[in-house]
Amino acid sequence: MKKDENKTGVSLFSQSEFLMDNDPLEEIFALNLGDFLSEHLISEDLALKISEHNQKDKKAGLKSQLQELISIYSLNNTLCVLNFDKEKGYAIITSIAKSISQMVDSELCNIYISKEYAKEATESDFQLIPAGSSSNFELNGLNLDSDNIITRTYLSKETTTENSSIGFSIHSTSQNIGVIEIKSDNLQKEFIELIESIATLFATSITLQSQIDETYKLLSDETADMKDLQHMRAELTALIGDLCDYQQIFVQNLANAVDTKGGYKVSHSKNTADLARKICKQLGLNEKTTDLIYYAGLLQNIGKITLPESIFATNGKLSDEDFQKIQNHANVGVNLLMNINFLSEVVPYITYQKERIDGSGSPEGLKGQSIPFGSRIIAVADAYSAMTSDRPYRKAMSTDKALSIMKEEAGTKWDTDVVNALHEVIKA
Repeated sequence: MKKDENKTGVSLFSQSEFLMDNDPLEEIFALNLGDFLSEHLISEDLALKISEHNQKDKKAGLKSQLQELISIYSLNNTLCVLNFDKEKGYAIITSIAKSISQMVDSELCNIYISKEYAKEATESDFQLIPAGSSSNFELNGLNLDSDNIITRTYLSKETTTENSSIGFSIHSTSQNIGVIEIKSDNLQKEFIELIESIATLFATSITLQSQIDETYKLLSDETADMKDLQHMRAELTALIGDLCDYQQIFVQNLANAVDTKGGYKVSHSKNTADLARKICKQLGLNEKTTDLIYYAGLLQNIGKITLPESIFATNGKLSDEDFQKIQNHANVGVNLLMNINFLSEVVPYITYQKERIDGSGSPEGLKGQSIPFGSRIIAVADAYSAMTSDRPYRKAMSTDKALSIMKEEAGTKWDTDVVNALHEVIKA
């Protein structure tokens, strides 16, 4: 990568190249790979002297890194990806159950946790503890020798169906955490995949929290040596890497579920995001900005996931209450995204996507260049994608008709430069 590319912005993953131009060894040691290099490049005696001299500083540095990791990825942070309450204990899990039930329009959602991870129920005689529910009914604990959908799901670690109930296993690669039970007669594939990704994200968060608890113990142990600290750092960073991967899968599944609930026969969110990316390239935007706008396009309608599917299925006039729910869905989506750390930068683009160039839009009535450029791009991509897609209440428009409408309203509703870029992309 050339240095002058930095002027227009690059992916964060490329930044280390600039540091290494200045002093590669400095960065390698900063990444705690110095021991590996010294083993091959420095004599045994010199390596021993360096190790003795730097032992205290390196140990303090490792402890500092571990402390930073556990402060960022604690339970309250990793489990609030769906705007879950940040209170401790079962309040978090009850919030998860209610959120899932609302998202998929299910009759009921119950969550059972293994006694090992249900800290508030250590005295219970049951092996699976009811940890949260979308209802106010009191649930009984279960033992693994009982035969029901909850225990079968837990033991098999697979999604299980029985009559109108579906069990989703909450497990990570190393831990079996519990089960999410959904009561629903007809749960579509996109919603099943969404709940499975939530279960995986939940399990990884719980496993990570367990590792964080062990890290606290290690940090307080004055006899802990460098190998123990390095091993713990490796375990934590691996789990955090898994968590980030599962967050992205969750977001993709959430976008697919939104499209399903909204009545789109194709992936509207994906189409909007792909079109927004093409517009960005046509306009010559840098890689990082393009990536953020792509994610914004993918996630712009995420707030609709909390709306009942019946709202989108109607061909008649909406009630005032339902209309208000639809109008407010963007705010709900922003609240969801604020709790997903790696996607927080897309929030401004989504917040202001309903603004108009002439200043008559919402939520702030921003005008012209005051509207974030990413918002203007998403607005155009979303409108064109919606116009050219079949909906429950109308057929898709032709490409020419959609472009004609966009051209007519350019300069009042949409950014003229973005509409021109759209035209070039579509007609290319």
